[in-house]
Amino acid sequence: MAGQFAKPRSDSFEEKNGVKLPSYRGDNINGDAFDAVSRTPDPQRMVRAYCQSVATLNLLRAFATGGYAAMQRVNQWNLDFMEQSEQGDRYRELAHRVDEALGFMSCAGLTADHPIMTTTDFWTSHECLLLPYEQALTREDSTSGFHYDCSAHMLWVGERTRQLDGAHVEFLRGIANPLGIKVSDKMDPNELVKLIDILNPKNKSGRITVIVRMGAENMRVKLPHLIRAVRGAGQVVTWVSDPMHGNTIKAPSGLKTRSFDSIR
Repeated sequence: MAGQFAKPRSDSFEEKNGVKLPSYRGDNINGDAFDAVSRTPDPQRMVRAYCQSVATLNLLRAFATGGYAAMQRVNQWNLDFMEQSEQGDRYRELAHRVDEALGFMSCAGLTADHPIMTTTDFWTSHECLLLPYEQALTREDSTSGFHYDCSAHMLWVGERTRQLDGAHVEFLRGIANPLGIKVSDKMDPNELVKLIDILNPKNKSGRITVIVRMGAENMRVKLPHLIRAVRGAGQVVTWVSDPMHGNTIKAPSGLKTRSFDSIR
């Protein structure tokens, strides 16, 4: 599931048929319709985005704790996907194997009414992009004295905002949330080491996740250099692959999409 209420843009303006307007920067800021009114930033959008995010998360939590997350319902998840996707047969096979495992666990005493079988925790993450929004939702924990950005459990810094002396890095180093760092094939290994040191000077385990978004072509060439640099510095991080970025192509409609062969 993705939202991207705030979108990082390489170009500040968009031009169509000789008309030049500010780029669409996500529903948190302006509208995507190509007209002057829609593209004018509106601070009230941040309030609406917050309310919608809260409502969505509450709905997900209701599903996660109300029985819908029970493993016994595995065959009822994504029914439309199973019927219309070429991957449906593989999903059905996996669901059948889960059913068999549940039967074995039931014989071992772990029955369907056990809480671990019926509920699940739900965690959220997004890019720390729109600083006024993030700052407004930052609170100090009265017990520990640490500051937490309550807009998400985990925040990450993107390709366009990870400057070592930038405002986004300065904000992130001051909060206690788990943090992510998006890296592309443009990331210099030494710069990554410096960035990790700024965000996690105590080298605390679980603090930093490096999210690799290089694309299938660059992964084998560029990633090993980054891993060697981080390991050489003795830094503790979690490495995660983001196959949805770096593998982007433009569809005939003009919308960005990805080839399944590239992301798998």
